[in-house]
Amino acid sequence: MVAALLAGVVVALNDNGSDRATAPPTTRDQLDIRRLLDASEPSVVAIESASAAGSGFVISANGLIVTNDHVISGASKLDVVFVDGTTADAELVGSFPEDDVAMIRVKNRDDLVPAKLGSSDALDVGDSVVAIGNALGLGVEPSVTLGIVSAKDRSIETEEGLREHLIQTDAAINPGNSGGPLLNAQGEVVGINTANIPGAQNIGFALSIDAVRPLIAKLRAGHGEINAKTGFLGVESLAVDDPRVLPSLLATYEVDRDSGAFVLEVTPDSAAEQAGLQRGDVIIEADGVDIRNSDDVAKVIRKHVAGERISVTFERRGVTHTIEVTLGRR
Repeated sequence: MVAALLAGVVVALNDNGSDRATAPPTTRDQLDIRRLLDASEPSVVAIESASAAGSGFVISANGLIVTNDHVISGASKLDVVFVDGTTADAELVGSFPEDDVAMIRVKNRDDLVPAKLGSSDALDVGDSVVAIGNALGLGVEPSVTLGIVSAKDRSIETEEGLREHLIQTDAAINPGNSGGPLLNAQGEVVGINTANIPGAQNIGFALSIDAVRPLIAKLRAGHGEINAKTGFLGVESLAVDDPRVLPSLLATYEVDRDSGAFVLEVTPDSAAEQAGLQRGDVIIEADGVDIRNSDDVAKVIRKHVAGERISVTFERRGVTHTIEVTLGRR
């Protein structure tokens, strides 16, 4: 009997009274990390633009990818990087900014591996989960962190607004993980990595997949709050006090403001270029709304459709200008 226990085998009687050997007890959330990664990595992508790096996961062989809205918001160009190192251009299908969910489509691909969607409602506190994504934009191969479900149905306030129906986990979620999948022990997507809390230890949050499923279906059907008709300015920007906007860059363009959206890139032939906006400009007001950062710009623009005119006030080398911009189409 001692030998059997040491061997990890439990001997029990079956209904006929005969002996049978069974494997040692296991929990439903035990993880084979290598197997899980082999199955899931082809479905996980890095998403890059001039002002942000994030993650996403494939939901259809013909190129549909789900991510966070804040990963792609305001981007004039999106590049998707696959685990094998290949890249592809992508275009916006639609998004629900208030829910931080977006869908993009990779062009000219019909051979992608869709991720398997699971059930977040089936999770229990204490179940093991894995977060995968382009953490800190460090490279092609996604970063992987292991943790447990710490709590369910959390709500937190973020810079973008209230986030509800969140899974709290102690799996590390870092900048760049946003939009990537949170996986259960079966390798199924149970959440979309979306937020961490600066200064907190071992606390990250993911949108629960069961709350997101209806939004994914709407986006596939073309019913996002943002779609092809939504106005498009054509700038990528960051807040002037964002650490990624280096002091040397601000000095080059003679910027001495502590708020506003610093223009990093202007899309060729866009509404912004046609109106005269340039790299190094700092947008301080749009459509009568004070602009503190790039998110403020995006919020103003998405209230309008293509063809509408708005006023934009910006500073260029210390001089304030106001222009009229006819918004383009995404």
